[in-house]
Amino acid sequence: MSTTTELLKGAAELFPDEVVTAAHVRHFELPAGAGRFALITLDNGFDHTKPTTFGPQSLANLDAAIDQVEAEAANGEIVGVGITGKPFIFAVGADLKGVELLKRHEDALAIGKGGHDVFKRLSALAVPTFAYYNGAAMGGGVEVGLHCTYRTVSKALPAFSLPEVFLGLVPGWGGCTILPNLIGAEKAVSVVIENSLNQNRQLKGKQVFELGIADAIFEGADFLERSLVWTAEVLGGSVTVERPEIDRGEGWDQAVAKGRAIADSKVHGAAPAAYRALDIIEAAKDGDLQKGFDAEDQALADLIMGGELRSGIYAFNLVQKRAKRPAGAPDKNLARPVTKVGVVGAGLMASQLALLFLRRLEVPVVLTDIDQERVDKGVGYVHGEIDKLLGKGRINQDKANRLKGLVSGVLDKAEGFADADFIIEAVFEEMSVKQQVFAEVEAVAPAHAILATNTSSLSVSEMASKLQHPERVVGFHFFNPVAILPLLEIVRGEQTDDASLATAFGVAKKLKKTAVLTKDAPAFVVNRILTRFMGEIQNVIDEGTSVATAEKAVEPLGLPMSPLVLLELVGPAIGLHVSETLNRAFPDRFTVSPNLKAVVEAGKRGFYVYKPENGFKPELDPEVAALLKQGDTVLTEEQVRDRVLDAVAQEIGLMLAEGVVAEAQDIDLCLITGAGWPFHLGGITPYLDREGVSERVNGKRFLAQGVASVPA
Repeated sequence: MSTTTELLKGAAELFPDEVVTAAHVRHFELPAGAGRFALITLDNGFDHTKPTTFGPQSLANLDAAIDQVEAEAANGEIVGVGITGKPFIFAVGADLKGVELLKRHEDALAIGKGGHDVFKRLSALAVPTFAYYNGAAMGGGVEVGLHCTYRTVSKALPAFSLPEVFLGLVPGWGGCTILPNLIGAEKAVSVVIENSLNQNRQLKGKQVFELGIADAIFEGADFLERSLVWTAEVLGGSVTVERPEIDRGEGWDQAVAKGRAIADSKVHGAAPAAYRALDIIEAAKDGDLQKGFDAEDQALADLIMGGELRSGIYAFNLVQKRAKRPAGAPDKNLARPVTKVGVVGAGLMASQLALLFLRRLEVPVVLTDIDQERVDKGVGYVHGEIDKLLGKGRINQDKANRLKGLVSGVLDKAEGFADADFIIEAVFEEMSVKQQVFAEVEAVAPAHAILATNTSSLSVSEMASKLQHPERVVGFHFFNPVAILPLLEIVRGEQTDDASLATAFGVAKKLKKTAVLTKDAPAFVVNRILTRFMGEIQNVIDEGTSVATAEKAVEPLGLPMSPLVLLELVGPAIGLHVSETLNRAFPDRFTVSPNLKAVVEAGKRGFYVYKPENGFKPELDPEVAALLKQGDTVLTEEQVRDRVLDAVAQEIGLMLAEGVVAEAQDIDLCLITGAGWPFHLGGITPYLDREGVSERVNGKRFLAQGVASVPA
């Protein structure tokens, strides 16, 4: 028994529930008399909704297939070997469910070595090898192809990436080593580091070809047939693949330095994966592949046994699985059909909502507002965005015309909403205004219509309290920008009934949003946590700590932006309003910063100015600095960080005790999808557990050991 077989056998015993991928070998004659060819097809036996992955038994199956074609190649029975995937899927990498189960460093090392030992056999065969990227390829799926001599890609390929750094790993089966030696360090850093840290940005087939990862590109409809004709031409010598010379000098070093700057800007040194990947890319400059593979094995094992990867897998599972089965959602069969949508308001937020409902539901959408000019502006915004989609080729002219025909605006709510099934308000964040709007809508809407509010912090129950039918009012809180952030907080008021809630969840699914059920509590989930977080930052500034120290203190969390830059994005006036709302509800924990109030009253859009001579980096606005009134208590970065994290841990503990959401997992899902908090934190609760904050503040962890952490 070979060492590889022993490694994989041992790993397979740790992972009895693996969805096993078969490696089918078939033979045929290539066109133009080029010779007999062996094609390996990776297939787990399911359709494209369950993508093909590599667990230990799957690797063993590929190893056995390579045994067969290796013997055939050595005997002169075949002229080449190809590898491809089932329809729409090439392969999407290592099976993360198995990685979660690993408890020992040596078991983690076996996974890395096992993958390398199998994949590198493809480059060692006596005949040329070809990878045909016919569909989605990620991680180990990309890497198995990198070990081949040549690669083709389908124009229809929708997603191609090395996402490991995004999750807290490195591309550990050749990605860090082979890719820069194939396409150069600059392009490799873009794929491995930059794309991963930009919310796991995916490449399309055309980009894969343009980067030089694939040697040829063909239409999706006859991709394999065209690839095999091209293979015959390569083997026959009529097609020669030429690849550019790699810059192994200063250009390589500059690419790695650029990668470190990107990592610093995104994770601020707080997560190790990007830096480990860059170390391997840097060392790959000399072209010693085996040395690189050994470094990948070691990095994989170290990171698998670290907290960031476990948090990354936890976050991935939240977004891929929990998001599809929202905790506490009623029976979906109770949902009523929605054939027309009403939007109260025609400002920017309302117009964004109208566009979203229009694109996803493709039903009539009608906007109303207080005057014709606003209504026309709202409808005009939607038409303009549809024209942009048309201009980019995202939709055709027929669809553009149809969508434009479905959106309209009226002043009279009775005219607009008499036959609407779902009506959402996006008006000024003031209780009396919203109550008046709902009273007007209830008077003209059908009895079955859902009345939804996009409030960010006000009580849904109070909003519905003066209506004849409060049971049909539901909170439907989107996050800005609506088209980009996936989260939708669905708020159940005290009298909201199951049918209304089920309809809301049904609509959320059609909108392709991540819906999380929340209790009707002040500011719901994201805004409550962010306001407590921001409130402590503002408190320490008010008490005397410098703005720079307060901001720098939370850099180790690797958040998408600093607290005061986030405040600028949200708008200081909105931040102040939410803090005032929460101060009324919980005056012992939520403060209203006099300095923030002064900034708002001065009409400032934030704390910072951005000057071209400073590279548009944020620097404290001198006018804001003059407004600040501070005490004389100056804290260190560590003291600020402890205070902020303690406050957040306390607030989350109280929210869970109040039943604002079902579990800590929902808190994390909200922060990841609504506030862009990093996967390597797992949202927030795994980080608080890992740093000991949860137990220090609440006396217990938020998550059991083994959930977002290495099993005990």
